[in-house]
Amino acid sequence: MSTMIKSKIQAKIRANEGTQAGVDSISKGSLIAMSSVAALVGLWAVACFVGASISTGPVAMIKGWFSALAGM
Repeated sequence: MSTMIKSKIQAKIRANEGTQAGVDSISKGSLIAMSSVAALVGLWAVACFVGASISTGPVAMIKGWFSALAGM
């Protein structure tokens, strides 16, 4: 009787291990996808900042930022 209970418990543990491994792989995939998107957004922001700095100059950019902040 005791061995039958032990084998049922072990079977449930093995089933849960497989489920947990599937969840872990999905979590890792989601983390990689979100990190990739965040990196692309960061690179895009840097490219926009550099482009604006080249086209208008850093001084004009700072003046524009202060005028936007003040609402003028």
